Amino acid sequence: MPDPAAPSPDLFSWEFATDPYPAYAWLREHAPVHWTRLPSGVEAWLVTRYADARAALADPRLSKNPVHHAEPAHARGKTGIPGERGADLMTHLLNIDPPDHTRLRRLVSKAFTPRRVAEFAPRVQELADRLIDRFAATGSADLIHEFAFPLPIYAICDLLGVPAEDQDDFRDWAGMMIRHGGGPRGGVARAVKKIRAYLADLIHRKRLDLGDDLISGLIRASDHAEQLTENEVAAMCFVLLFAGFETTVNLIGNGTYALLTHPAERARLQDALRAGDDSLLVTGIEELLRYDGPVELATWRYATEPLTIGGRCVAVGDPVLVVLAAADRDPERFAAPDTLDLARRDNQHLGYGHGIHYCLGAPLARLEGRTALTALLTRLPGLRLAAEPAELRWRGGLIMRGLRTLPVRFTPLRD
Repeated sequence: MPDPAAPSPDLFSWEFATDPYPAYAWLREHAPVHWTRLPSGVEAWLVTRYADARAALADPRLSKNPVHHAEPAHARGKTGIPGERGADLMTHLLNIDPPDHTRLRRLVSKAFTPRRVAEFAPRVQELADRLIDRFAATGSADLIHEFAFPLPIYAICDLLGVPAEDQDDFRDWAGMMIRHGGGPRGGVARAVKKIRAYLADLIHRKRLDLGDDLISGLIRASDHAEQLTENEVAAMCFVLLFAGFETTVNLIGNGTYALLTHPAERARLQDALRAGDDSLLVTGIEELLRYDGPVELATWRYATEPLTIGGRCVAVGDPVLVVLAAADRDPERFAAPDTLDLARRDNQHLGYGHGIHYCLGAPLARLEGRTALTALLTRLPGLRLAAEPAELRWRGGLIMRGLRTLPVRFTPLRD
């Protein structure tokens, strides 16, 4: 339990980024709906209790459209995905409300089907094995840069239909996007503009020669004579790239780190996999999403009318950030919330959201997470951390939570 006499926690410091959970416990107890100034200068409400968070995620009075933000001049343009405004990539599912959201999600769902994801499983397995083959004989690796990062970026490129000869460019642009403050000034915006220009050209080429890929499926998608516009197709591809791949990088990285720092749970999962039982893997992925998930805060919402959340009055135009990481460790909802239990059954976590904005790409992320963890745990004997946990650094940022590096050692595999 947090100490009621303790001062309010220092939010958004590097120490906070390393382990935000004590601060979130304090907020849940003392200020469950908390008005704060973010590092960008934007002020917003943080919602930290599970019941309040789940209700807020599904509340139609909280709009996803930034037009409803009553933003002061110093905060203008500092919400949302970096660079998306300047690149004209705002018309995607994370930024719109019904009825536009309903139409767009219905059309996108026609292309991004469960069947398409299931049929993609062998390709994800092939990518995971190929990446491990590159470092298996060395006995050491940085699992973020050599595995967790390239796996989902190459997977989403394949799914979208990006030609193989262009995929390394995509990898470079994606790397600029997730470095956030760690790269050159303006690097994120430049990378987003390059992606936008590339997508415009690729969509044009696909229209002339439709294939089996997701971009072709988005172009074909129609409903009652409605079709996605070129800009909507580009924005959807962009958000799949940005939200889809970074969440999976973090799922693999955070999940592997959690297993390596909980050896009993890791051994339990390895034993089950050796026995050909994947049931613990299925519940385990959900527990890893709850315990230290890839998305720390849900994307921005804005009040369209006065409302009350957790006893606090939220004014029209106020930004609201639902803290998924805090809600998913709420002891009012989860037994022993700070304990990693891969067999946890009662696990309605909020890791991929809730309500109409529930993550469309969640099935693909789960597939990639299960495949990646299985490959690492079964192919790399003696897998262990090659650094003390306190030495690891977490990427700075507001929405996502992920490691910068994850150095490991293992028994080298010889041909």
